[in-house]
Amino acid sequence: MNISAASRVARRPAGTLAVAALLLATACSAPRAIIATGKVTPQGEFRVGYNQGFNLASAPLSKAGSAVKSAASQAAGQEKVDYTQATTDLQAAALAYALDPVQPTADLNIRYGIVPRLDAGFKYAFGSYVFDTQYQLLGPTGTPENPGAGAASGTTYASLGLQFATQRAKLPSLPFLFDINSVLNFRANRNDLLVPLTFSQSFGPEEEIGAISYGLVYAHSWVSYGFAPEKIYNGSVKVPELPLQSRNFSSFGGFVNLKLGYRYFYVVPAVSVFYQNYGDYALLNGQSTSLSGVTFVPSLGFQLRIPNFNK
Repeated sequence: MNISAASRVARRPAGTLAVAALLLATACSAPRAIIATGKVTPQGEFRVGYNQGFNLASAPLSKAGSAVKSAASQAAGQEKVDYTQATTDLQAAALAYALDPVQPTADLNIRYGIVPRLDAGFKYAFGSYVFDTQYQLLGPTGTPENPGAGAASGTTYASLGLQFATQRAKLPSLPFLFDINSVLNFRANRNDLLVPLTFSQSFGPEEEIGAISYGLVYAHSWVSYGFAPEKIYNGSVKVPELPLQSRNFSSFGGFVNLKLGYRYFYVVPAVSVFYQNYGDYALLNGQSTSLSGVTFVPSLGFQLRIPNFNK
């Protein structure tokens, strides 16, 4: 999904806000909700699921006040825009929303147990493609039908995961962001690496009725972005475009989730919290901005376990 495509969309009348709301529900953003437990998918089994969450980040909220929204609306209606502090603020808001959007997130996911302590999975997050694997460090590797040695309610499991996501960054479908992009012609893409360390306690042998999980997460993101405005001027001189810039930043966080159900079907409520210093970013006209903030990711997932009936 190309962020520059939004610049070809005319300003939305009020009657199309319902369409924007639908777009929000499928906005592409790499999923950061941690819904796994410390126990990996048993060898030969599949797990499929759906997860719906919300990415609530402080950085874009702080950069998109009423003054910025008013400036975006005014600039979008002009044929020529003079470069002012408001123009810098518009760029900072666009960057903040691209780096860490405030929007719903959703993904469809599937996992497969490759060997007794290793599984792998794929998530499709409606524009973001996510590949991940998980290695179990602690705990038995059986199933509810065939528990491993030592499996019981309260058994502790631990695992280390690795998730890689790639996407074309896209601004959420909000009216003032359409206005901003019609002025700035902003485009971006990103790759994200996520490393969760997960601990869990089983409810029933081998998570027969679920588990409680918690842990720590390290993430690293690589971002390329640029601006190619057509109508921003510094006096009588047109402001040149900002070619693609490359930046990267780290995030640190923690999470907790509950897996509740019986053998084949589970509900998984979860919440993750991240802090990140996004760093410094070059803007048009020789300006720059710095961004940092906290992100909360509550989510609710559904998981179906497909046992290996040949075992």
